[in-house]
Amino acid sequence: MTPVRPASAHPDAASYWMDTAIPAQAAPALTESRSTDVLIVGAGFTGLSTALHLAPSGASTMVIDAHQPGWGASGRNGGQVNPTLKYDPDELIAMFGDRAGRLIHTIATSADQVFDLINHHRIDCNPVRSGWLQVSYKKSGIPALHRRARQWQDRGYFADSLDSMATQRLTGTRAFHGGWIDRRAGSLHPLSYVRGLHQAALAAGAQVFGDSPVTRLSRQGDKWLARLANGARITADQVVLATNGYSDALLPGLSQTILSANSFIIATSALGDKTRHILPSGETLSTAERLLIYLRKEADGRLLLGGRGLFDDPAGAGDFAHIERSMTRIYPDLAPFHYEYRWAGRIAITRDFLPHVHRPAPGMLVALGYNGRGVAAATVMGIHLARLLVNGDETEFPFPITPLRKIPLHGALQHFYISAGVAWYGLLDRLAR
Repeated sequence: MTPVRPASAHPDAASYWMDTAIPAQAAPALTESRSTDVLIVGAGFTGLSTALHLAPSGASTMVIDAHQPGWGASGRNGGQVNPTLKYDPDELIAMFGDRAGRLIHTIATSADQVFDLINHHRIDCNPVRSGWLQVSYKKSGIPALHRRARQWQDRGYFADSLDSMATQRLTGTRAFHGGWIDRRAGSLHPLSYVRGLHQAALAAGAQVFGDSPVTRLSRQGDKWLARLANGARITADQVVLATNGYSDALLPGLSQTILSANSFIIATSALGDKTRHILPSGETLSTAERLLIYLRKEADGRLLLGGRGLFDDPAGAGDFAHIERSMTRIYPDLAPFHYEYRWAGRIAITRDFLPHVHRPAPGMLVALGYNGRGVAAATVMGIHLARLLVNGDETEFPFPITPLRKIPLHGALQHFYISAGVAWYGLLDRLAR
């Protein structure tokens, strides 16, 4: 039996993805000063997708990261490829009017883009496209989920409402009362996917450097100057910040525009046929509540379950107890579980639960805030950022470009979010008892 891996305060603690990913192509540290047309800070889904789609244009493209590609949430997430936002199409139309159509289409086809990239570049990341279930613990939550399914059906996309029996059959539990299934969605191995994007970006002509933190960005005439911790400098015509939940003080005020939330994930030991009845065709699952949980099953029958955790990095296995109780509550017949992996990664939550794109200064673009939908949304964001960098035409850009706005009482809201999470998990515990 594989020993339990202790949760660690160190972010490099091994995850299931780290132990099973395709080999990494190391990104060397940048030790000498360079110049480039476009500098992309952040080697996750957004940054590498941007580089992959920009490099063939002939623009010299450089990606730089304080760690290795995929070190952040891109290599730590649940690996669900969901072509939706937090809002339904009708809500997006009410919010954005005529502009909503392009945004809806971009998101609706985002899973297609991900799986097309995987096929085109032959990325070995265990892609499965069997659909995503969004379910509710409460009967009162079912009508809204059925309305969501109908809105996608009305636009010609593959979605179905699920009653309690269908939900029980697909999830293998009576914990949920119904929901819907988005049959466009799927799953993949997120760290293998981001490593595949890294390799594809290099093949397209981009340069990628790791272990090279940028400590300062400044405008020098019509150029940008990036200073690295080791003294090296990068001069660029344009800069893209793609740091998402790991945004810091590099651009003053940026980190105050998001809530940087920790998402905790646990993975059981291989359970084999014991989980045959759970997500039998490789579907994935999320709950519809604001403080959701998400679930998937691997080929060997192990279950991976994630949800929100403390804002501090985990200091030990006890910090994952609320997630483990959720697993027991959903599948009590399989308990007690043996957990081989526990890990965490930071996502960026925006106050309107939409991705944010900013132009805070000439020659700078910022993209972040995928609110837990980053595999698909960040990939297509990179595609469209590359087009915008080449043609400069914002009229065809599907995402709204907005000013940088700090969240009022940002620090207090961080604590409020923690309190809300604790209250929610406490309620689940009481219901389970």
